[in-house]
Amino acid sequence: MPIAASPAPRRALVVVNPTAGTLRSGVLEQVLRLCRQHLQDVAVHRTTHRGSAAEAVRAALAPATAAGAGAVPDLVVAVGGDGTVHEVVRALAAADAKGAPGAGRSRAGAALAIVPAGTGNSGYRMLWAEQPWHQSLRATVTGDPARARLRRVDLGRLEETGGPVLLGACSGLIAQGLIAARSVAAAGREKYARALPDAAASFTPYPGRVTVDGQLLHEGATVLANVGGGRHRGGQYLVLPRSELDDGLLDVCVVGDEVAPAEVADLARAGLLHTRAGVVHGRGRRIRVERTDGLPLLFEHDGELQPLGFTSMTVGVLPGALAIWGAPREEETRVDTQGAVPLGGVAAP
Repeated sequence: MPIAASPAPRRALVVVNPTAGTLRSGVLEQVLRLCRQHLQDVAVHRTTHRGSAAEAVRAALAPATAAGAGAVPDLVVAVGGDGTVHEVVRALAAADAKGAPGAGRSRAGAALAIVPAGTGNSGYRMLWAEQPWHQSLRATVTGDPARARLRRVDLGRLEETGGPVLLGACSGLIAQGLIAARSVAAAGREKYARALPDAAASFTPYPGRVTVDGQLLHEGATVLANVGGGRHRGGQYLVLPRSELDDGLLDVCVVGDEVAPAEVADLARAGLLHTRAGVVHGRGRRIRVERTDGLPLLFEHDGELQPLGFTSMTVGVLPGALAIWGAPREEETRVDTQGAVPLGGVAAP
């Protein structure tokens, strides 16, 4: 079936993190040159501090701008890692929630495109697989229906903080890996490839409970509970092999202590984590992850560690909350078609 053409963008705000982990010399110039070749207007914002990307997007999408309503962008290009993408998503989602429903495009009038220049780049991978960024960006700015699609994808929302979740949210080992990554002198996916085994070497499973739409999915010793979102974390670890971006549901993978923490990285990288005993999957609209011994739950989302004041975190789905450019078809992930990914007894609604 032919893929319907999406309206090509006309005006872009390019938000770049100059300190992104894998941003190479000349990339920003290439991005701007490509955008200016095909768009009517291109503005650029270089981030200077945490929150700078979100501030720039909010200002650009404000109803009354210094340049007038005609200068409001319909495309925001995030050049950086998952952290930069998360900031842009937060601003787009907030602006989107205030606007009126639109046709295919963000209700705020802007959609997101990603140029990967960070460590894991999971956001880019879930939209474009391993396609080179200059090909995906060209397809986006030209609105090429054979190579790019503008779609509305689901977000999660942390009930405790209100934060939007694009890639995923995870307790336990993956959150611990973010702490270990701080002391790893490497760039790109290699940083996480070293950090996760380092974290696993000293990790102790925690007593946990996971419920999906009020139904118990898992209770007992827990290595991690990942809610999403994207199929991969850290750009390389396949945790949610059957997650869809726009089905109005959240997927969750829970790894119990039947799997040794030291095995998780290799199993997930090979796409075999779901085949192991002690790994259960669920799907629903509201997923609660708890630590049952009263101690703080180590939890992250989109690569950002959350405050340690909570013993539980709850993620609810926001269906179709973000307009974003991606490949015309879902990333192809090889998964056992014989039903090797169980839903852990919690049926998808």
